[in-house]
Amino acid sequence: MRADSPVSLTPKAFDVLFFLLQNPNRLVSKEELLRAVWGDTVVEDGNLTQYISHLRKALGDNSEHARLIVTIARKGYQFAGDVVVSQAALAAQVVGQLTGTERLRTDAQTTPDIPRIEAAPSKSKSWHKAVVVVSSIFLLALVGYISWRHYQSTAVPKTGKVMLAVLPFENLTGDPNKEYLADGLTEETISQLGRLNPEQLGVIARTSVMGYKHRDERLDQIGRDLSVQYVLENSLRESGDHIRLTTQLIQVKDQTHLWSQDYDYPAKDVLNVEEDVARAVAHEIRVRLAPQEQAELAQSHLVNPEAFDAYLQGYYYFERDSDRDTELAARYFELATQVDHSYALAWAALSRARLWQLNVNLIPAEEGRRLAREAVERALTLNPNLAEAHSQMGRIQQQIDFDWTGAAASFKRAVALDPGSPGVIRTAAFSAALLGRFDEALPLNRRAIDLDPLNADSWEERGELEYYEGEFAGAEAEFKKALELNPDVAAAHELLARIYLIQGRPHDALPEIEFLRYDAVRGYLYAIAYHALGREKKSDSALSEFIEKYHSGSAYQIAEVYAFRNQTGKAFEWLDRAYTQHDGGLIGTKVNPLLKNLHSDPRFPAFLKKLNLPA
Repeated sequence: MRADSPVSLTPKAFDVLFFLLQNPNRLVSKEELLRAVWGDTVVEDGNLTQYISHLRKALGDNSEHARLIVTIARKGYQFAGDVVVSQAALAAQVVGQLTGTERLRTDAQTTPDIPRIEAAPSKSKSWHKAVVVVSSIFLLALVGYISWRHYQSTAVPKTGKVMLAVLPFENLTGDPNKEYLADGLTEETISQLGRLNPEQLGVIARTSVMGYKHRDERLDQIGRDLSVQYVLENSLRESGDHIRLTTQLIQVKDQTHLWSQDYDYPAKDVLNVEEDVARAVAHEIRVRLAPQEQAELAQSHLVNPEAFDAYLQGYYYFERDSDRDTELAARYFELATQVDHSYALAWAALSRARLWQLNVNLIPAEEGRRLAREAVERALTLNPNLAEAHSQMGRIQQQIDFDWTGAAASFKRAVALDPGSPGVIRTAAFSAALLGRFDEALPLNRRAIDLDPLNADSWEERGELEYYEGEFAGAEAEFKKALELNPDVAAAHELLARIYLIQGRPHDALPEIEFLRYDAVRGYLYAIAYHALGREKKSDSALSEFIEKYHSGSAYQIAEVYAFRNQTGKAFEWLDRAYTQHDGGLIGTKVNPLLKNLHSDPRFPAFLKKLNLPA
């Protein structure tokens, strides 16, 4: 009953609801619910979702603020309402209610296979069954009325651009070694959907959704966390050389399943699966594809399955962000290019891994520059419209060539090709900030955060832009936000230490420095901190030790120490060495607050000109 009106339910829908009512406020898995209601009968998940959808409509449970049947992402359901069974209050009405129940079953227009109440051998058992039936009907009436009242008082929220989250693929292969494949499919699906029509559809980036990989989170909470209207649930199974993907599109506001589909493909055609999903999702959420996008999805991207597997392995290790993992990533990317020489994305990824190895002194400088450039040039030759390749070329033009005009053009081209990629957008924002164009950089970064709101790196980079702009209070807040999301964001600790040193708060800087994992970073910051504390001998000792260990690869950091200590002659000497070494840190020279003491020296604008930077 809803208020005084009967609401029809099919027998199976009634059974599903009754089982949920018997298990309130706990996660009931899909498998448990299927066993309880259908027994040994084989039933697809899609049938269960249809019954859940039917129940939500019957209960009026379609408001963001009146959630009774809650979907737990990829796991099952939870009845979140209060359930109270009060048999004594109903005892005096049992006979009359039983008569009314039979009439209700007829009037409700349910299907003919409604299970009937059979007479029991004894009156006590009959009485007990009657009370249970009437109690359940009373509960339905109460729940329906409460949900109806909430629904009537809740307005449907207005939304602008459609926002979608692709939840991590659940690895149901039984093989933990296939986690990289599930993660890679998540990334590929996000990438495909993100390119559809960014003006109408925003797709949350991989980093923000991966936090839900091993969490049983309510779907409505995910919707609030990520500010999305739709969620795509996914699972992966494997049989021999075939894979089976199950995907469901769910509308968050009422948790209705708009569309679900199973895909069975040979492993070598895995990329085509994601293109099929992209088309279906675009249709379901009414996103109009431009002719160019339709043409791209119509093309078959034939990639050697072994090469694709190696690329996914490389991507998995590169995201783990350690020296050893970066080396493993480079090996897998290189393997992918060897297996399939025409795999442009793998060449772009290999270039990025080589440039990172160069920047952290894992490979010789000359070799690193050569390998990074050769790989990205190969990627652009193979696919001139690959956003990742243009973005990587921009990094090389910045860090190695000091070609700011060329880098800006590369980043602009990358954003135009893939405007839904937060990584591409963040890189473009950072490039603009290094030139002092903060009015351009900050809005770009805001776009990246909207697409990747739970990514600590997005907030760290926001703070870094404000740090370079001289907005230290705002930067400090952004770094702390990043550390709330991920306490291991080393760059946030480093930049917090820099802010505290600039502000004359060396005692606050020391704990941040001690947190850092890399000896080289700790070394030069200690030299600055001891100077700020007035402990000049310890500052000299720390700087001497740093120079002895890292003079060949960290000349820019040595210049920062001398600049902060107002030893301008030494600072310019080491800046010149950094230029000779093509030190990647030089790209921040124009906006680096630690070099502020050099700004009034006539050698500073001359050095900026040497770097092709505007004064």
